[in-house]
Formats: sequence, structure tokens, C-alpha cells
Amino acid sequence: MKPVSPRKPSSLLTVLLALTTAAVLLTSSIAVPILYRPFYYLQIDPLELPQRTGLSQQEIREAFDQVMDYCTGRSDTFSTGVLRWSDSGRDHFADVRGLFLLDLQVLMEATLLLIILLLAGRVTGRRAALLLGRGPAFWAGAGLGGVFLLLGGLAALDFNRAFTLFHAVFFPGKDNWIFDPNADQIITILPQEFFRNCALLILVVLVAGCALLIVWDLLRGRKGKHLNGRQL
Repeated sequence: MKPVSPRKPSSLLTVLLALTTAAVLLTSSIAVPILYRPFYYLQIDPLELPQRTGLSQQEIREAFDQVMDYCTGRSDTFSTGVLRWSDSGRDHFADVRGLFLLDLQVLMEATLLLIILLLAGRVTGRRAALLLGRGPAFWAGAGLGGVFLLLGGLAALDFNRAFTLFHAVFFPGKDNWIFDPNADQIITILPQEFFRNCALLILVVLVAGCALLIVWDLLRGRKGKHLNGRQL
């Protein structure tokens, strides 16, 4: 039986896999609070939203669900349940919708690209080369984790400033994200504490994912030493 030739290492494949893996992890971490609505529901009582607004739990959930249906593309009609909204507020949520849909689109495309790269490596007889002794999973986790631990630390020093900077970056030249609660009552059930908790959730999921990638790569490296080389 003809022996199987070892696959040739490719530095380009390593870089592409690292970048694509990082993109999948980043966009999936952002998607968690976007898609997992119980994360909001669980905060309704701790944030005392019924007491703050005079609304029932059901009214709060319906308003949130309708806004999220619009922002995630499940509905093309903007609505906030029993709450009032203005054209300016609707325009801001249209911008939010664009960002949410972009994140979900990038997540799907990056996942598809990652699968294609893995298959292409096998078909062409290529494998990810080690860069400084580590594979693409390590570099994806270490790079992404390092950047976001730094950003998270800076944001923790002054979340109000970070919140303002975030809107300046992603909604340049616009101030319609500054809501008048009398005109856009939806802001009364979306306090800044909720957005802070969303940021924390994203950071926790992302850092946990990065840690898993790093540990997985280290374990593969240890196993590879016993096998005299490793392949992705």
C-alpha cells in the first residue's frame, strides 16, 4: 500500500485560518446578546424596569421583542409596542439594524470560509505551518483576546466615555442615539446598565473562546511532539 505523503506546511494558510477563526469568534460573541433574548428578560427585575417605567413585564418584553425583530431582520416594520417613538429614534434603530445584520452576515460568511479553507488544505495537500512554534488557533485566540482584554480594561475605567466613543465610531456624525425619553420611550427600558451588561457578556464569551483556542493549540502541540509533527 502506497504511504500517504505528509502535507506541506503553508504560512499563508496559517494566517488565513487565524484571521478567519478570529472573525468567527468575534462575530459569534457579538451575536450572543443579539440573538439570546432571555439575557434581557432576566434583567427586567434586577434593573427594576417595571418600577422605573410603570410598565408591566409583558409590555416591556413585547416592546423589546418588536424592536429586536426589526433590528435582526425578522420584521421590516419598526415598532415599540405600547411605547411612543419618533422618526429620529426609528432612524437610529435602522442604523442599528444595519450593524446587527452585518455582524450576522459576516459570521455566516466567515464560518463558510473557515470550512472552505480547512477542506482546501486537505484537497491541496497543505497544512498550517507553525509560526513561532504555534498554530493558527493559538494566534487567533492570543491576538483577539489580547486586544479585547485591553479594550475591556480601558472601557471599565470609564464606561460612559467608552459608550459615547462607541457611538461616535459606529454612528459617525449622528446624534440621534441620544434619546428624549418623552419622544422615544423605548430608551426607558434600555438603560445604560443593560448595554454595560451586554458588553460584559460579549467580553466573557470572547475571552472564554480565546482561552479554549489557546489551550486546544497547546494540547495539540504537546500531542504533536509525540507524533513527530502535527497537521491541521
